[in-house]
Amino acid sequence: MSLVRNNLREVLRNMELDLAGIHKLAAEQGIDAETLDDALSEALRLAYLKTPHAAKHARIELDDRAGTFTVWAADEIPGTPTEDDPHPAPTLGEEYDDTPKDFGRLAAATARQVITLLFRHAEDEKIFGAFSGQKGKLITGIVQQDVKDPSNVHIAVGDVEALLPRREQVPGERYRHGERLRVYVVNVGRGLKGPEIIVSRSHPELVRCLFEREVPELVSGAVSIMAIAREAGARTKIAVKANTEGVNPKGALIGPGGARVRAVMENLGQEKIDIVDYSDDPAKFVASALSPAVATGVQVISDKTKTAIAFIHDDQLSLAIGKEGQNARLAAKLTGWKIGIESAETHAKKMAEQAEQADE
Repeated sequence: MSLVRNNLREVLRNMELDLAGIHKLAAEQGIDAETLDDALSEALRLAYLKTPHAAKHARIELDDRAGTFTVWAADEIPGTPTEDDPHPAPTLGEEYDDTPKDFGRLAAATARQVITLLFRHAEDEKIFGAFSGQKGKLITGIVQQDVKDPSNVHIAVGDVEALLPRREQVPGERYRHGERLRVYVVNVGRGLKGPEIIVSRSHPELVRCLFEREVPELVSGAVSIMAIAREAGARTKIAVKANTEGVNPKGALIGPGGARVRAVMENLGQEKIDIVDYSDDPAKFVASALSPAVATGVQVISDKTKTAIAFIHDDQLSLAIGKEGQNARLAAKLTGWKIGIESAETHAKKMAEQAEQADE
């Protein structure tokens, strides 16, 4: 945009209008000549009306070849009252050239303002068009520090700046000026100051996009990610299934020697990733979701309320629950079920006691 402004100053040098030059600049920005002429004519007309002794009725005629313009004005002629029409509307007299002699400076300033706004709008539309198709995708940008906006992080993507707001940042993650960063495009909209591109580092779909970069089976459709539960910066659980016979879905995401999952984790700092098998059977899915703990069994309490109890050996109860309940919490998010966790040994003892009572 700065280059456009410099070129604009050049075509308006000496405070004169260079219509041919302005049209050339406009064409380069994708603005058609008619749109430009209409906006310029209206702006010049309004500027003329602010001059001393300006006629109430005026129009602007642009001469593209000569690079000049003319203000054509017309005065009102009072109508002659009659019996039938005692208050006739005035008519307009013949047009005359009322271009002010010292109008060049004001005209050039007006033209600069109008054209700059048109060019900015055209540039905004280009950016919006280019990024509207990026919503829901992964992009790479450069971290830019902004002392005026410390709570948000600005990400330069080419000539465009995206915003990483605090709510989309990962707790504890540091963003250093000049650092290359992969982000997920949450939304592309029109803001008060132009296109507004909101990106995220904490969105669960960021993890999906990172895996799609590393795992060909996801792109081909041989493997699908069915669900993702994430507590950004700490842990993510991913449920996968194979769509092609003979494909190991967890193995596809982990990669040879763990290369694929490591490549993803390099983009996520200290965040851990659990990859589990998806199942249409709620009991199997709940048991799988509690990994790395091993459930001896899962009892579905209610399909309607999606409630189940998982039975875990005593020595794995803390593993199933996780630090501050994180593993159980992520398993519930992943499956969409409310999961109760009980000791397998206590449950077995209870069932044995009930069986004894039934035999008595």
